[in-house]
Amino acid sequence: MPTCLPAVLRRCPACSSGRFRANGKFRVNANHKLLDAWLLVLCTACGDTAKLTVLERMNVRSVRPELLDRMHGNDPGLAAELLLDPVLRRRNRIALDWGDAWRLDTGGSDHLDQEVIDVSVRFAARIPVRPVRLIAEGCGLSRAEVGRLITEGSLVSAVRLSGRLSGDFTFTLKR
Repeated sequence: MPTCLPAVLRRCPACSSGRFRANGKFRVNANHKLLDAWLLVLCTACGDTAKLTVLERMNVRSVRPELLDRMHGNDPGLAAELLLDPVLRRRNRIALDWGDAWRLDTGGSDHLDQEVIDVSVRFAARIPVRPVRLIAEGCGLSRAEVGRLITEGSLVSAVRLSGRLSGDFTFTLKR
């Protein structure tokens, strides 16, 4: 489950750093009947503000009033929704870094001493994570040990466990 907004990867024009953090603040500008809206992000190195375009030259009547209210209220939930939108990321040429922005809820450690463990992983949000890292943290193993269990056939899953996943999956661990 997510714990905070992900870092925005984009080059800062002021200090050439590559990381920004979103704090959920918006800027809305009206020019007659046309609206522009931006999500504001702050450079982690110098604190300079950059704008991610959300709406560009939209007619006021075509924007849903509840969306406009959420932007005026600086809703952090809306910021999270917009950062997950692939159209917004493509338009603004940004990428996201989810490192340290999520946590694993295992429901306790009483399952670790069993011979065979069937685990179903459910994501609260579509956060791309490496399943090997997730399994290592959840089962109290090292990532090298998880890799060894996969090659031995003691850790099996219907999905490929190398690479990144952002959807629900299951796996079985035999000790």
